[in-house]
Amino acid sequence: MRPRTAGAALFFLLAGASCRRGASEAQAFDGNQAHAWVVRMVSAGPRIPNTPAHRAVGDWLVGELRRRADTVIVQEWVHVTQQGDSLHLRNVFARFRPGDPNRVLYVSHWDSKPHADMDPDPAKRDQPVPGAEDGASSTALLLGVADALKQQPPAMGVDLLFVDGEDYGSFDDQNLDVMIGAQYFAGHMPAGYRPLFAVLWDMVADYTQEFAQEEHSLRGAPEVVERVWTTAERIGLGRIFRNRQVGAITDDHVPLQQAGLRIIDVIDCCNTEYPYWHTTQDTPDKVSPAALANVGRLALALVR
Repeated sequence: MRPRTAGAALFFLLAGASCRRGASEAQAFDGNQAHAWVVRMVSAGPRIPNTPAHRAVGDWLVGELRRRADTVIVQEWVHVTQQGDSLHLRNVFARFRPGDPNRVLYVSHWDSKPHADMDPDPAKRDQPVPGAEDGASSTALLLGVADALKQQPPAMGVDLLFVDGEDYGSFDDQNLDVMIGAQYFAGHMPAGYRPLFAVLWDMVADYTQEFAQEEHSLRGAPEVVERVWTTAERIGLGRIFRNRQVGAITDDHVPLQQAGLRIIDVIDCCNTEYPYWHTTQDTPDKVSPAALANVGRLALALVR
């Protein structure tokens, strides 16, 4: 993702009793298990398209979701980069209660960046980013959500979308070869697909966890921002979900907003809050099990 410094509220059919639940009713989330998944993904190697590690982690992710979700759809395609390289990419779309018209969508990218362009050591900027916080943390979060929904099915439809190729290219002014999976899904959604709301989770679990309200999210889906932040306050996470705003961040929610989805970005970004962003130091020791448990509780509270 790339940071920038610079009507009528949607009526949610899933409002009501769930909005009256207190912090004591928020479902537990196993942050230690989620952290173990982060370790597993990073240990496999950089999740760069066309590499053995990328293929292995993708296969593992599909297998884990097929053991949990009601339906798993794998979108596979070849993306040709600006340099003419062919990337073999996969989105994984896991669905709970797929026949329910009332749905919530959660999104994470599962790939990692090929080049550590923000590393403080110039000699390391051609090395890959391990992608523990940036990619693996949110992917582990959604795996934990899948685990919980398998044990206790949701009252409405829930979709978990793991997109590929978010971080492959350059987030410069032309945004070349980035957000590839989100753009692909935007053009290949199920017919008439319109979830009640959607959340992109990205960089969610460092030890100084704190989230602000992102500009594209506030402009494109302010009622979803309000719902997420209000729910966080209700379950005791107000100290983490702060009532402050940050500038626009170019991330996977942008092409999905452009496709008509009411989606926001929940992101603890980037090099100011997380100094290991896009560096070779984005490793599992920088990811907090307790922070994973925090966002896991929130993600479940939003669909309970």
